Amino acid sequence: VTEFAGAELGDERRTQRLVNLATMLSKRPGASLPQACGNGAVLKAAYRFFDNDAIIPQEMLNSHVVSTTFRIVSCPLVLAPQDTTSLDWTTHPATEGLGPLCDPEHRGLFAHTTLAITPERVPLGLLAQQVWARERDDVGKRKTRKHRPIEQKESHKWLLSLQAVIQARGRCPDTQFVSIGDREADVFDLFLMDRPQGVDLLVRAAWNRKVVHPEGYLWDVIAAKPAVEHLTIQIPKREDQKARKARLALRFCPVKLCPPKHRKNEQLPPVEVFAVHVLEEVPPDGIDPIEWLLLSTVPVHTVEDAIARVDWYACRWGIELFHKVLKSGCRIEMRQLESADGLHRCLLLYSVIAWRILYAVMLSRNLPDLPCTALLDPEEWQALYCTIHQTPSVPCEPPTLRQAVHWIGRLGGFLDRKADGEPGVTVLWKGLHALTDLTTMYRILRPQPLTLKNVGNP
Repeated sequence: VTEFAGAELGDERRTQRLVNLATMLSKRPGASLPQACGNGAVLKAAYRFFDNDAIIPQEMLNSHVVSTTFRIVSCPLVLAPQDTTSLDWTTHPATEGLGPLCDPEHRGLFAHTTLAITPERVPLGLLAQQVWARERDDVGKRKTRKHRPIEQKESHKWLLSLQAVIQARGRCPDTQFVSIGDREADVFDLFLMDRPQGVDLLVRAAWNRKVVHPEGYLWDVIAAKPAVEHLTIQIPKREDQKARKARLALRFCPVKLCPPKHRKNEQLPPVEVFAVHVLEEVPPDGIDPIEWLLLSTVPVHTVEDAIARVDWYACRWGIELFHKVLKSGCRIEMRQLESADGLHRCLLLYSVIAWRILYAVMLSRNLPDLPCTALLDPEEWQALYCTIHQTPSVPCEPPTLRQAVHWIGRLGGFLDRKADGEPGVTVLWKGLHALTDLTTMYRILRPQPLTLKNVGNP
């Protein structure tokens, strides 16, 4: 509720409608709008809200960013991974304003989101989200990318995200921010962009750039360095691969990157960064080896520094989890609205809901002894307790956050055995969906406390 309470939408009634919608939809994130809204009047109001062109999505986001700032301000270091995902609404041909996706036969929107995440992988909220429909004439323009200014290319999104991180630094002057990007973020303009002290970059290299070193090129420079350490990292489960551990050889050194050859006339200066390289020298049979060449503007002088940069980049997986929750848990691509603008508003609301689900999972792993009221209302945790323990009685004190999250996971299919570890996002969003119905029944059936009004005359 507090994430949207400060939204300035031009009318207090719109803000209240947004708060009510967020509260209602967050309780059943995977349900369709008719299922989540429950009755015709509420559903009609939801559609009117999403189709209201007077409501600016950025104003919705601004309120959440304020709440995100409160969570950031006491953190000495915040990582800001940014990434793009495509949202496919091809099966909804009546929706106006959609554009071609990477496959021109598919229609939808692109969303580029920037998250704030702690080094312990707790997501603190969104810092920015850019949403756009690609013009059909833009398909096939990749061949001309070297001849267009950055402002006319989709890669400009990386610079806009960094600008949002710079603004966050202005609101949190005691926090160091590190903007993190995958190989698509290896854009020379990003390294040239002015950054205040306390805002840095960590980007996975995509291009074997020319460097001001005798070796000539980036990969040759790092390959000439000896391995100084071997790391073991956990590789998350992917669609076609199981979760596994990988042993990586670590190398690092400072490098000076030359500007792209095709921009010679601009007389751009070289860029000084620190390269950190990890390579899985003996991967499992049939699996491509893990290899990251990271470019960091944060100095790397020791093995410990290099290991820290690898750990920071591994936190980028948090935004992949965010996209998974948004698509599979909140089923954003199943939403049917009349226009792309309406879907944009809907996407922003569900993005905050997806963040909240991920926040609950990671918070319970890092601060397990917090009371569960950090996540659940009193009636929610009481309904949860009564269901799990098959009892009408509740304890005086709420259970811990970790215990409540395990119980919610059990509602979603988590077996909670000793060897099962912690519940993941999939079982948690299923469990939250089930908890909504349980809480509704709990409110109806729970014994009412005795009062003078409901006690009969002796």
